[in-house]
Amino acid sequence: MILRQLMDRDTATYTYLVADPVSRKAALIDPVLEQVERDLTLVEELGLTLTHVFETHVHADHITGAAMLRRRTGAVVVGSRLGAPCADIHTEHGDVIPVGALQVRVLATPGHTPESQSYLVLDKVFTGDALLVRDNGRTDFQHGDAGVLFDSVQGVLFLLPPDTAVFPGHDMSGICCSTIAEEKRFNAIARTSRDGFVAIMAGLHLEKPARMDLAVPANLQCGHPRPA
Repeated sequence: MILRQLMDRDTATYTYLVADPVSRKAALIDPVLEQVERDLTLVEELGLTLTHVFETHVHADHITGAAMLRRRTGAVVVGSRLGAPCADIHTEHGDVIPVGALQVRVLATPGHTPESQSYLVLDKVFTGDALLVRDNGRTDFQHGDAGVLFDSVQGVLFLLPPDTAVFPGHDMSGICCSTIAEEKRFNAIARTSRDGFVAIMAGLHLEKPARMDLAVPANLQCGHPRPA
């Protein structure tokens, strides 16, 4: 598998390019609108054809590049059936989406938001905001639920093979990636009870993302900002 990890520094958002080296078909996971030109340049440089855009959830901190990428390349947008209605393919837990010979398996991992899902490709899992390196996504807006997030991490992600590589949606630690074994050992969500985790999350009192009021409605349209 061809894999590239890309960063939007303004929002500490990771975008991932994954591709089948034989068919040269490729997908982008969680693209950022301001980085579309960079992403398309990389696709061209590597001799790939972008066929899919995967969204892990409806983002609150940045506007997705999904709609622009679909318009520019004809790629189909994939997201949860509980998420943005603008997606071309609506998925649920256990669905498999082929990208060339690659099989992208959908893992429902709600909690950060109800529609949050992760994508398992070979021995790598792209976890969005559900599981971060030594951290996890917040649960205090967009119908987040700390108990549900705990269940998703413990009951879905932590059941993957220990050597599964974890590629998160954001850089919160300065560590670009991890493994399931590492997170089961070092992540705080692995060292507390469900009730304890719910209490911890309830006590954070975080400020809402700066672009949330613009990003959420735009991302429900796959990245088309709401008219002024």
